[in-house]
Amino acid sequence: MGGNTLSIVEFDELPSPAHFFSHVESKSIPAVFHGCVKHWKCFSKWNPCKGGLDYLQERAGSSIVEAMLSRTAPVFYGDLRSHERVPLLFSVFVSSCKKLRSSDNGSGVSVEQEVVGVTEPTLEEETCLPSTSSLHQVYLAQVPIVNLENKEKSQLEILREDIQMPKILKAKILTSINFWMNNAKSRSSTHYDPDHNLLCVVAGCKQVVLWPPSAVSSLYPMPIYSEASNHSCVDLEKPDLSTHSRAQNSMMYSHKVTLQAGDALFIPEGWLHQVDSDDVTIAVNFWWRSSIMTSLPEHMDAYYLRTILRRLVKTEMDQMLYQTSISIENSGQEDSCQVDDGQGQREHNLEKNSYSEQSQGTIKNKRITIRQMDTVSLQALHQLVSLVHDGVNIARQSEQLQSTPMEDECKKDVHPNSFCLEDDPVAKVISALEPLQLQNVLLGMVHNFPRTLEALILQMLSPASSEVLTRKFDEIDQLTSQGNRDEFYQAVYGVFDDQFAAMNAVLNGKESFARQAFKNVLDKYLGVNFDGQKL
Repeated sequence: MGGNTLSIVEFDELPSPAHFFSHVESKSIPAVFHGCVKHWKCFSKWNPCKGGLDYLQERAGSSIVEAMLSRTAPVFYGDLRSHERVPLLFSVFVSSCKKLRSSDNGSGVSVEQEVVGVTEPTLEEETCLPSTSSLHQVYLAQVPIVNLENKEKSQLEILREDIQMPKILKAKILTSINFWMNNAKSRSSTHYDPDHNLLCVVAGCKQVVLWPPSAVSSLYPMPIYSEASNHSCVDLEKPDLSTHSRAQNSMMYSHKVTLQAGDALFIPEGWLHQVDSDDVTIAVNFWWRSSIMTSLPEHMDAYYLRTILRRLVKTEMDQMLYQTSISIENSGQEDSCQVDDGQGQREHNLEKNSYSEQSQGTIKNKRITIRQMDTVSLQALHQLVSLVHDGVNIARQSEQLQSTPMEDECKKDVHPNSFCLEDDPVAKVISALEPLQLQNVLLGMVHNFPRTLEALILQMLSPASSEVLTRKFDEIDQLTSQGNRDEFYQAVYGVFDDQFAAMNAVLNGKESFARQAFKNVLDKYLGVNFDGQKL
């Protein structure tokens, strides 16, 4: 996730369907269409300032709609634990909007008169409805005007003729057209939808904050198995950073849009959004399935799931290491061992020769002496030797290592749970080396400190250092010939009495690193946290 690199496209008029698909929908980027709703019948007929509430009450007042009654109003969460769906006579809700506007009359807002023939519901009619005192907790959210997935009659189908189908959607297979209306300022919690969405504001104003799907980790999605898996756990007004630390970066990736009456916003599938609505705001939205989702055959789901998870894991592995790469590059060699053997200048002069010769010459039967190594490789060699000695608590002089076998203490795991460079000095040393420098260092250990190399691989490699080492091996493979590669690995693994044990140590560490990255992915993107349980 590289910051706020995506931008919202804006249009002063609706583009052609072909342009919309090729430049907006297929790229999954949001778009604002200014004024595209102003020629619809509903734009004038539903306008609260021009008798719109009277019109709606007369036209659809007798309809029973399913309203969202929230215990957390004015914030409305998608989780069923925080709200319930209740039947409500549409005219009762419209009356609540009128009362709100009537109370605001002192600020210049007009008061609508009751339409002749439209009566308030009787007490009997209200018994199954929310009490008048709770109407401020009610939001008409996603009330169907047209529902193509459900053959039952839609609750506000009578309003369909006031809506015009946008030309960019004429070739789309819609799943539903919905009515949205609030009587007081409200907010829908941060969530994403599984379909493409065209949100059209008919009256009032909405402020929308959008995040690309790649930013979902900073918004802590509900667990994938939860009833409201498409909603965020974070209170963006007052995030608990002790629980949701990544949320402090969430606004870096956000886009803010203000929609006035007559404007429309395309929200691609998967884009998270939080919507704030002003008093008495009315909107209509259109949902349709993306071409990507409709073209996926079901029998391929498991494959695509594994492929996408693998890609996310690879990215997470890069991020786990990248967090410290800048500090390593900027630190220079300040922490390197300073070797005073009287040959500093000579080693500096030999640097190019040794580096080039090793990459081009043959490795077999070629003994790499300390004095042949370039300065950087020599410093890294001494660091690794010191780390092995410190790790196994053997206080011996480096010249004794060639003849002294490693003791049983070497069998201890020194850094078994290190997953980042900052926590692992061995990984930091290996990471700071160029691939062919690392090759020189390992060959220097083969020829001068074989038991130390054995302890390094079998006892000192953490998951992070195993990952770094295998990445460096891949880079060495790209820079050397097949013959040199074979000779190099034969020389390194030839040190070990059990070569398979050495390879297993490296691969087990690498897989442990990938497993941790997988756990991070499940936590960040699927909201699944194993809390230390074995996976």
